[in-house]
Amino acid sequence: MNPTVRARAFLTAHARVLLAIARDPACRVRDIALACHITERATSNVVRDLETAGYLTRRRVGRNTRYTIDADRALHHPSEAHLSVGRLLTLATPVPQAGERATPVTRAEGRGSGPTAPW
Repeated sequence: MNPTVRARAFLTAHARVLLAIARDPACRVRDIALACHITERATSNVVRDLETAGYLTRRRVGRNTRYTIDADRALHHPSEAHLSVGRLLTLATPVPQAGERATPVTRAEGRGSGPTAPW
């Protein structure tokens, strides 16, 4: 590979954050940031963008935040408008086999991960 050519991520930060939330709807911003290799501030901005665009909603549950993804929401770009968020997530996330649990986002600072839920 030519060292002067910068590597490009195939998925945008928005797609990676949405996938992390789909894997673990109760994950913390810190955990999403670690999983996506972006800063916590960037993660917060992306989550806000996704919420403003209607792709997800946030609700407080005690001291935690729980995310709900609108799987029926159409993708914004005209070339992908025929696809729903749920379809994209189905294509991009592994489906657990019978008896397996979905892989949650890894928790920072040794905090245990709770049960995962479908988006």
